[in-house]
Amino acid sequence: MSTFYDEVQELRSRYPDERSAVMPALQLAQERHGGWLPEAALREVADALDVTPAYCVSIASFYDMLHVEPIGRHVVEVCTNVSCAVSGAQGVVEAFERELGMHVGETTEDGAVTLRTVECLGGCGWATVVAVDNRHRLHVRPGDVAGIVKELGE
Repeated sequence: MSTFYDEVQELRSRYPDERSAVMPALQLAQERHGGWLPEAALREVADALDVTPAYCVSIASFYDMLHVEPIGRHVVEVCTNVSCAVSGAQGVVEAFERELGMHVGETTEDGAVTLRTVECLGGCGWATVVAVDNRHRLHVRPGDVAGIVKELGE
């Protein structure tokens, strides 16, 4: 059985610039640590790639798909970029907050759902876009939110 270090070295070998392996290494570490990157995971990646932990933190804190704090079993992300904002993203955000009983950036008390806003989900032509566990939902309106939340509990 290969170790985390071995897997990162294999990833590292795929890139002409070894530092380029930081993204897939962080994703691998995140999968192994329950969906987020605690300090120990960031150190593991740094050690395996011969970079500083600060370098790993800078990458992990920049990209929306990497999490430096614990997240819920489900992650709901609402795009708030221009196209989605014009199409009513704020109303969708507020509907999720009401339905889940929490605010953006929080996780429900039972650890089931984390609600986030993100700058872009790449679906400007289908606004408002909501990603639920990395699966995109298109043309979401506030009236759709109760059904989405209900599906999370199933």
